[in-house]
Amino acid sequence: MAQLDKIHDILIVGAGLAGMRAAIAAPAGLDVAIVSKVHPVRSHSVAAQGGINAALGADDSWENHAYDTTKGGLWLGDQDGIEVMCREAPSDILELERMGVIFSRDAQGRIAQRPFGGAGFPRTCYAADRTGHAILHAMYEQLLKRDIFVYEEWYVSSLIVEEGRCGGVIAWNVLQGGLHAIGAKAVILATGGCGRMYLTSTNAVINTGDGMSIAYRAGAPLMDMEFIQFHPTTLKDTGILISEGARGEGGYLLNTLGERFMKKYAPDQMELATRSTVSLAIAQEIADGRGVDDCILLDLRHLGRDRILERLPQIRQLALDFAGVDPIESPIPVRPGAHYVMGGIKTNNWGETPVSGLFAAGECACVSVHGANRLGGNSLLETIVFGRRSGIRASEYVSQTMPPRSDAGLLQAEEKRIGRLFKNDGLERPWQVREELGRTLSQLMGLVRTQDKMAEALGQIKRLKARASRVRLEDHGKVFNSDLVTALELGSLVELAETLAVGALARQESRGAHYRSDFPKRDDATWLKHNICHYTLNGPRLSSAPITITRFPPR
Repeated sequence: MAQLDKIHDILIVGAGLAGMRAAIAAPAGLDVAIVSKVHPVRSHSVAAQGGINAALGADDSWENHAYDTTKGGLWLGDQDGIEVMCREAPSDILELERMGVIFSRDAQGRIAQRPFGGAGFPRTCYAADRTGHAILHAMYEQLLKRDIFVYEEWYVSSLIVEEGRCGGVIAWNVLQGGLHAIGAKAVILATGGCGRMYLTSTNAVINTGDGMSIAYRAGAPLMDMEFIQFHPTTLKDTGILISEGARGEGGYLLNTLGERFMKKYAPDQMELATRSTVSLAIAQEIADGRGVDDCILLDLRHLGRDRILERLPQIRQLALDFAGVDPIESPIPVRPGAHYVMGGIKTNNWGETPVSGLFAAGECACVSVHGANRLGGNSLLETIVFGRRSGIRASEYVSQTMPPRSDAGLLQAEEKRIGRLFKNDGLERPWQVREELGRTLSQLMGLVRTQDKMAEALGQIKRLKARASRVRLEDHGKVFNSDLVTALELGSLVELAETLAVGALARQESRGAHYRSDFPKRDDATWLKHNICHYTLNGPRLSSAPITITRFPPR
């Protein structure tokens, strides 16, 4: 066993909104540090566009917000966690404002709110269409103000767990090379999602599920991994997100006949139905031959030039740069794309996992507040509420905990694992296996699933998992070896893809983002429960857990 390079009170993996909010929540006097594989303001939270939910209006309430969230998640969300998030949302938004987040304003000077899909009230606070950018930069200012140390461009490859207690991480220094054992009384994972399992995704290339994977291997189970949200409106080929805010401002979805086709699928909510409903409707229109080059059209022209430039400037620029379309003059061709994972590391309402000293928050965690289908505007809210709560609970935990003594032999084990990667003489490169994994999931585990397609996907994933361990690295250097990082990320992706396929095969119903044409109905009698994935050397072992119902019985 080796000595630890350094021992912190709290070590946070990931510098997006959940990670930075957790760091800020820790009281002064604690030694808090963040490990991130990119500079903090390059975290994927910066790409969030449309807004963050909170019941601020006089005619709205946290109870209404909780009901919409529960219903939108097809009753699979745990209602105690949903109540916590919705009740604490207004105070968290006002705290963000005090920290310097520049929200858009209404005519009375109050924080402006727009309608979003599945919501009964306009409760989505926004900063034009760059809300994640505005909040992330304000968080980073708070990080600098508190002089919180950041291990910038370090890749965490495993957790140090000894006798059921987490005591730090093993991390590769990307800038200078070499593995290091960094100790901590508590570790908070805030590493985001795993959307890069799919060939095209709204996610940044860094969203490879590393935190979920290392927690899973360390004994923290994953929950509800079969629920992958496909955002209704992404640009063809690139997968770049076109915010729900565009429809919240009044945009129309049109088929090739010029019809607002959502009136057939959700006549009351129209374009602002839940994301799973809109995505399936778009897929049906395209399948029935009413698409435009495998897309449908998002029409903003009737909003007028001034409103588009004020409320949706980034959307216009993205459409111009990547689709060659000016939405002031022409509709934008869009289609559904992989966007968000509702599942993740199983936690309670304070971010605690079953592994002592290990916490998780944000998209990598599953509280579960999103159930089977996340509402737009709730993901940013989850990062802030549960990032803060995990930082508070981790601070309480470390006050009663002794520091770890060693790396538990993990440093040497990781050095051997990475050494084997350098010695591999296989024919395939990491990107080749990663691309094939993306194609497999996109073709066989997309919006509409069947037993045969998912079984084929699982078989392919198992073969890809074996091939991923044999990939050849061309860069054998230590300094800024992106080839090595890509190979390590690939290991995470194939492992999580296996949990996705196993969970989806087991769930013989359709609910939210999990739609099976061979089981097209929701089955509350059998499947109103969580799927839990436990790590074994032979692949995921499934168990189940009950849903927490407090005030909204399923209907």
